[in-house]
Amino acid sequence: MDYKQIYFSWLNDERLNEEARKELMAMAGNEEEIEYSFGAELEFGTAGMRGVIGYGTNKMNVYTVSRATQGLSQFIQSLGDEAKEKGVVISYDTRLKSDVFARAAAEVLAANDIKAYLFSDVHPVPMLSFAVRALGTTAGIMITASHNPKQYNGYKVYGADGAQMSPEDTKIVVESINKITDYLGAPVPTESQKRAYIKPVPSKVDKKYYKELTKLTLSKKAVKACGKDLKLVYTPVHGSGYVPVTTILKKIGINATVVEEQTKKDTEFSTVQVPNPEFKETLSMGIALAEKIGATVVFGTDPDSDRLGVAVKNDSGEFEALSGNQVGILLLDYILTRLKEDDALPENAAVVKSFVTTGMAKAICANFGVTLFEVPVGFKFIGEKIKLWERDHSHTFVFGFEESCGYLRGTHARDKDAVVASMLCAEMVCYYTYKGTTVFDRLNEIYKTYGYVLDCNISIQYKGLNAMKEMNGVVNALKVAPVKKFGIYEVASFRDYSSDTKIDMFTGEKSAIGSPKTNCVYYELKNGSFVCVRPSGTEPKLKIYYSVKANNKSDAEAALEKLKAAVQELLDGLNG
Repeated sequence: MDYKQIYFSWLNDERLNEEARKELMAMAGNEEEIEYSFGAELEFGTAGMRGVIGYGTNKMNVYTVSRATQGLSQFIQSLGDEAKEKGVVISYDTRLKSDVFARAAAEVLAANDIKAYLFSDVHPVPMLSFAVRALGTTAGIMITASHNPKQYNGYKVYGADGAQMSPEDTKIVVESINKITDYLGAPVPTESQKRAYIKPVPSKVDKKYYKELTKLTLSKKAVKACGKDLKLVYTPVHGSGYVPVTTILKKIGINATVVEEQTKKDTEFSTVQVPNPEFKETLSMGIALAEKIGATVVFGTDPDSDRLGVAVKNDSGEFEALSGNQVGILLLDYILTRLKEDDALPENAAVVKSFVTTGMAKAICANFGVTLFEVPVGFKFIGEKIKLWERDHSHTFVFGFEESCGYLRGTHARDKDAVVASMLCAEMVCYYTYKGTTVFDRLNEIYKTYGYVLDCNISIQYKGLNAMKEMNGVVNALKVAPVKKFGIYEVASFRDYSSDTKIDMFTGEKSAIGSPKTNCVYYELKNGSFVCVRPSGTEPKLKIYYSVKANNKSDAEAALEKLKAAVQELLDGLNG
């Protein structure tokens, strides 16, 4: 059927709920909207699915959620009765319809005689990841669109280890989902099935989570001396981080002034343009409060509290938003410094970062004698390293991070954890306050010690039903003829992650990268800088990452502009 036929088949189906019927009737005559809503199916990728909230096969609604959950249910059923009894834990954030979608998922599981543990209120990604492990469930479901605009929602699936489901298992689930052509035909549980299979998450799970986090503190002396009087501002940006972040800070004895207006669970995120704390504008109310009380650090979490954004007051007395890379190197430096000072740094300590994350991590880890591992984008790959080391004991996980404001210390969760990152951030402020310095001063000291690195990424938006195909096509074209120079910058090696191949551009020698395959190209430059191009796995954006090494900030900024121009020239040549 074409999209018009699918549209009318939904509209004329007596099973369609009244809200959906009204929305679809309002689309009548709007060819573009009908095509967008029904001209494709919402893609379920390795990170789950994400889309605009609304009715249609290409949007987030109870029918696409129920269909996805039915596919997951069939996968769990194939694992046997024990997997069904272990069940699935479901969490959700503060976005529009998140609670509705969570309940819909629970009911589909119940209709399949699969136990569903459902949180009674919003809980962030890391607490869902922890709950999967604490309850020993077969899987987990998180309803969220992370830091995306308010119009979006999403659906993420977690495996039994608490990490996002493996590509192998996801493939099986997707195959099951794709076989379901009747979107409105998800099984409906009886009242007895609801009572038997839908259970609340025990309150002890939250208590265990907080207990695990308190074990990760690093500066008790500094916190005792400065924590109660600390001038620090936190905003949950209307998200699920409010309760857990303020709870853990209170437990360890750190005072944080909260932006009260942004503690409300507001589905419109009405005080910000986009609920992404990476942007200074999103932290503007926090910055205004910081100016008022004399604080020098502002931090915020996104709706599902897996990302942490930080702004600090600089030497000019103005607040500047730090990038995910800068926060990452600050936390990395702080964690390794404190572990070494306390003689608690394991001999086989390891740090994991995505390969698009700052090149500075290599120098910091080398200085502390810590092994650094690089993995593809996606925190599940960091989770896989943790799982591997728990089995073979070859390394001890110390810290993992991604440039997209995602950080994890501890093995209690297997995804980005902005709650533990918030705790460490606040503790770090205490530590430097106790030392008579600031977080901004420490950042500058890091640059003086290791050299200046400027990290930046840009996104090229694609639109239309073929957006994902088009941007993957650009990356595929870059693999055909690896470039040897970007302007004056020589390429030392070229990596094609889709074929696990690295080419030395001076000798032509080929070798294996030794990394899971993903559609991405990476250019390592002669001076240690790099350029990486990859399609986003969750939205129609082509992402280009730059990490530029230079003597100082001004030289790095000038080099970055030249590098950007050279890369754009290459892309224009592909399009031309």
